[in-house]
Amino acid sequence: MEFKKPDILTIILGIVIILPYLGIGGLYFWNKQKNKEIENASFVVVSKQDMVLSVFDYKGNEKCKFPIACGKNPGNKGEVGDLKTPEGVFRITEIQNAENWSHDFGDGNGIIEGAYGPYFIRLYTPGHSGIGIHGTHLNNSLGTRSTEGCIRLQNENILELVKYIHTGTVVIITPSTDDISVKEESTIKKTTNF
Repeated sequence: MEFKKPDILTIILGIVIILPYLGIGGLYFWNKQKNKEIENASFVVVSKQDMVLSVFDYKGNEKCKFPIACGKNPGNKGEVGDLKTPEGVFRITEIQNAENWSHDFGDGNGIIEGAYGPYFIRLYTPGHSGIGIHGTHLNNSLGTRSTEGCIRLQNENILELVKYIHTGTVVIITPSTDDISVKEESTIKKTTNF
């Protein structure tokens, strides 16, 4: 039996018939993947009032909640070294292994090895660099204003947090009443100075 060479019309008809099915199949798998990403989508809210960090899924259900420490001084971050935690909507730019990082907090204890815990979650905070969420060697500082501007968690909690986040995750940092008071005092001083 001899095979006939298909003519161009048969090939074109075959493509026209098969192509839509391939496109539909591709769209189905693409949509399935996007739905999976949405199901795993989350955002982080840091409350300076309650001294907690909470992770919510895309439907607004709380996944986990951890105690934090934040900047020593109340108010929104304005300049380098002001010891304030920035307020607003930010995003995660990097999740860095910080196990071997050390830091001198200027408290007379010298350089502390592993000061940032297992991870440093770097935030994009326009106008400021080096702001992030990290672990700690000082669990007793949680619930207080004691950092240089970062958000501090227990090391066990930072290990749990990284399961829910990724680069691009939104982080919302809300002010406390103390932060708002500082802002109001600053506004009053500006308007009364002639």
